[in-house]
Amino acid sequence: MKAGVVAVQGAVQEHIDMINLAFERLGIVGCAVPVRREKDIEGIDCLIIPGGESTTISRLLRRFNLFDKIIKRGREGMPIMGTCAGCILLAKIGDEEVVKTGTELLGLMEMEVDRNAFGRQRESFEADISIRGFERPFHAVFIRAPAIRRVWGRCEALASFKNYIAMAKQDNLLGLAFHPELSNDTRIHEMLIKM
Repeated sequence: MKAGVVAVQGAVQEHIDMINLAFERLGIVGCAVPVRREKDIEGIDCLIIPGGESTTISRLLRRFNLFDKIIKRGREGMPIMGTCAGCILLAKIGDEEVVKTGTELLGLMEMEVDRNAFGRQRESFEADISIRGFERPFHAVFIRAPAIRRVWGRCEALASFKNYIAMAKQDNLLGLAFHPELSNDTRIHEMLIKM
């Protein structure tokens, strides 16, 4: 199995390390690879769109011909996880900040996001959150975190924090407001692999 991590900007190596550890813990032969070009997306079984700056990532996805390919593979059922900025990009609707910055969204998940809902860099924090289907809390790291304001249709909330949705799932898609790659817990990466 091969997992791809969009490697145009953001927390790439941390996700590669965590997905490789998740493969090991699950006893699955697999590896994580960076996805930088259109051809890189063809041979992968799942994809992570990492945190970073959503406007920059969106523009670079267009520049490197990845934008439409990600939409196509997501609609075909390939598991995709977006964390922080990646979560923003998966949404159908963004807040006024997303509109103001001209951030083009992939629009794959039936959810509305609020960019920087949990504050700016100096207001970053960590919290233990309950995730539906997990036996014990997950230690989540929120850095200039967005929030999922609402979900509809086939999209469902899996975790909440301070009156916002922190994690959502829609079929083969996962959106997370936090950074699971910065914890020592591989459960979310394992969840992606098993989707």
